Amino acid sequence: MNGTMAACSHRITLGPLVAAIDQGTSSTRFLVFDSKTAELLSHHQVEIKQSFPKEGWVEEDPKEILQSVYECMDRTCEKLTQLNVDISNIKAIGVTNQRETTVVWDKETGEPLYNAIVWLDLRTQSTVERLINQTPGKNKNHLKHKTGLPISTYFSAVKLRWLMDNVDEVREAVVSHRAMFGTVDSWLIWCLTGGKSGGVHCTDVTNASRTMLFNIHTLDWDPELCTYFGIPMEILPRVRSSSEIYGLMKICSSRKSGALSGIPISGCLGDQSAALVGQMCFQDGQAKNTSVALCGFILFRCVGSSISSLMYFVFFSYGTGCFLLRNTGAKPVMSDHGLLTTVAYKLGRDKPACYALEGSVAICGAVVRWLQDNLGIIGSSEELEKLAASVGTSYGCYFVPAFSGLYAPYWEPSARGIICGLTQFTNKSHVAFAALEAVCFQTREILDAMNQDSGIPLTQLQVDGGMTSNRLLMQLQADILCIPVVKPSMPETTALGAAMAAGAAEGVSVWSLSPEDLSEVTSEKFEPQINPDESEFRYARWKKAVQKSMNWETTEPVCNGNGEASIFSSTPLGLYIMGSMLMLVCAKYLAGPD
Repeated sequence: MNGTMAACSHRITLGPLVAAIDQGTSSTRFLVFDSKTAELLSHHQVEIKQSFPKEGWVEEDPKEILQSVYECMDRTCEKLTQLNVDISNIKAIGVTNQRETTVVWDKETGEPLYNAIVWLDLRTQSTVERLINQTPGKNKNHLKHKTGLPISTYFSAVKLRWLMDNVDEVREAVVSHRAMFGTVDSWLIWCLTGGKSGGVHCTDVTNASRTMLFNIHTLDWDPELCTYFGIPMEILPRVRSSSEIYGLMKICSSRKSGALSGIPISGCLGDQSAALVGQMCFQDGQAKNTSVALCGFILFRCVGSSISSLMYFVFFSYGTGCFLLRNTGAKPVMSDHGLLTTVAYKLGRDKPACYALEGSVAICGAVVRWLQDNLGIIGSSEELEKLAASVGTSYGCYFVPAFSGLYAPYWEPSARGIICGLTQFTNKSHVAFAALEAVCFQTREILDAMNQDSGIPLTQLQVDGGMTSNRLLMQLQADILCIPVVKPSMPETTALGAAMAAGAAEGVSVWSLSPEDLSEVTSEKFEPQINPDESEFRYARWKKAVQKSMNWETTEPVCNGNGEASIFSSTPLGLYIMGSMLMLVCAKYLAGPD
């Protein structure tokens, strides 16, 4: 949607405006909505650079992230001015962010003490294995009864532990009580509300629930969990609801966005939770059927022991990773099939928390960037769709993009990416098609897990995220799931959810979340077009490829005398080389003397 598309005829009737900061893994955006119509009036986007200092490491510069927010606010305010929209009509700002990404900074200087360690990062793999080996029965779900999460490199606690163990500046700041920890939302809110001059150090329940330090039942930091990971509680942000006034914006008046100074930041949700709210699926027990439900989500009653009598809303989000969320209402439901239990949102200090089951896939949109930046077989994401569509098949090629291991439902950090089924006929178009299919197969795996947990198969899937603009992907997804896929016509649901939470906060109250006041969302539906038997055959081949990707890397690298990782740290590669050497020796022996 063009950031300056609002027509002049709408300016007179604009209601109070609400803005959202959408800080994702690959970009930052600032968007402004009309609270009465949910219409997007203007926005600006800036890409974020990622650095990869070592294999498996993924970092971003917290100062660059902050600067990108300022740039987006400045440019959006310029566009609003060009539209003759009064910036002072913005009544609140919400924040939504990439979750789990970990930042530590000095509260006295306001400077980050290290780069942000991104949620995809694998440097803590040996730490995770050591922790799991120390649990009774070597159980990765040892903390799940409190956190809803497995012990994994994905979550913030092990990233923070690594920073404290390996970065002198962080360790010294912790000892001298100068350190502050937070996910990206905490870093941004602290900086935007004054930073070292009185900035508010807080997070919301959705982001806190992704740290492995947060008790999803008490809705607060858990002393036992903090002791388990050796994290001092004094460096943690205060946990707040997802919809309340946290503080007021403090921006230099010389900036083009200076007029935003004094506006409350009153909404905060992790990106997937924000999308759940933006899809307007938070009415527990809302009794409308699939085709006419307010948000077009699936609504059905589950039968079974632990989750009977709950209503469920399901949606899938395609971004850098892929995430499938099912709203389980006011009680956390534990999965038996590799899904996470997380806090979906808490829309007010005195409102109850709502929970969700979540399936998380590490590499989704990121595979597009990999094909573009690493292999150079496409020049843009749009080119991927054209390339794949030119052949319409992978020709038996399967791509498992386990660049950061496998997340749900396997939680297997030793897996690595593979492309298999290659023949002399295979070309880059088939690889492109296989990459899109990989996104769909991963969705199928976590949807199967959802169906097993609920006991009732899903009959339609609601989607959002940047990759939904790829129509071939949407059709492939319907074909592989054998159910319709529904894409809303308004793609900015993540930012919309943050804006809705901000506008609905007590003390702001310019956005009503009552069902009768919510705008109806139009959508496009993709119906399955292939035989279910063919879908099942392709899915079975994918599952075979997934098994081939597992147990590829050892967790403890073997180092040579120079402190560098040996080639034998890869078990399959080491066995291959050792076997080859033995065969050469035997061949030499059998050949006899020259």
